[in-house]
Amino acid sequence: MAWLSLAQLPVCAHAQTDAWRAQMQRRQAMQSQQIGATLPASVQVIRDVHYGDDPQQRLDVYAPQHAEHAPVILLVHGGAWAFGDKAVRNVIENKVGRWVPRGFVVISINYRMLPQTPPLTQAGDVAQALAYAQQHARQWGGDPGAFILMGHSAGAHLVALLSAEPSIGKRYGVAPWLGTISLDSAALNVVAIMQARHLPLYDRAFGSQSSDWIAASPLQQLHERIVPFLAVCSSQRRNSCPQAHNFVEKATSFGTPASVVEQDLTHEQINERLGLDSDYTRQVEAFMRKLSPSVAQALNR
Repeated sequence: MAWLSLAQLPVCAHAQTDAWRAQMQRRQAMQSQQIGATLPASVQVIRDVHYGDDPQQRLDVYAPQHAEHAPVILLVHGGAWAFGDKAVRNVIENKVGRWVPRGFVVISINYRMLPQTPPLTQAGDVAQALAYAQQHARQWGGDPGAFILMGHSAGAHLVALLSAEPSIGKRYGVAPWLGTISLDSAALNVVAIMQARHLPLYDRAFGSQSSDWIAASPLQQLHERIVPFLAVCSSQRRNSCPQAHNFVEKATSFGTPASVVEQDLTHEQINERLGLDSDYTRQVEAFMRKLSPSVAQALNR
């Protein structure tokens, strides 16, 4: 993908870039105030494990005490491919609070972001983190063969892309995982987004070349049966559920067990309310139960 340097941008683009950077800085400052979730005392936490050489390639592990062969959930945060953090409260608090006491290991990752790193490369970071976590799962009490991949927003796009295009994971030695849960991605069909009126953030993420749109689009990269897939979408957003249904329809045409869960929640609530004792959480867990006996057993605790 061809990326212009700041020196190559026109004056108006400089102004837009400066405004965008200021907006990202404000969002990052706001999220930095939200880091520090309240977790059950029984949860063991290992922070900032290096899965790559870049300072952003880090992961946090949340594990039950004395865990053995535990199923693992790997979380990928959102943030317009440009900001966010693995330790933000709405990413981890309710999910860790519900699933670690039931016997899951939960891993939350950071990855490189815009403007330096485009989404296709970010998907490679997710693959690298997943491969590393699979290779080291036993030392945290996890089962390397029982991973569930889960992402929200931009993270939902990345986990969907990694699922749809297996070659990304193969480059990093990713082993098969049980299933993928995409939490409210409105970028499952990047080509359609870029061909219609869209927010400037998509230009910054996907550029102007149609070949780049196709390469970063989960729908266009889906050509075969994939791991079981759940697309959660906000019915309050115009583009989220139609894209979810289109992706799931194509996935099921290849024999993939795939489904959509529509929720009358905001984009943010789709993330932060997962893990609360609710019908929404139970619908997601109904998908998880079908992935393996060990997952079903853990959810029954």
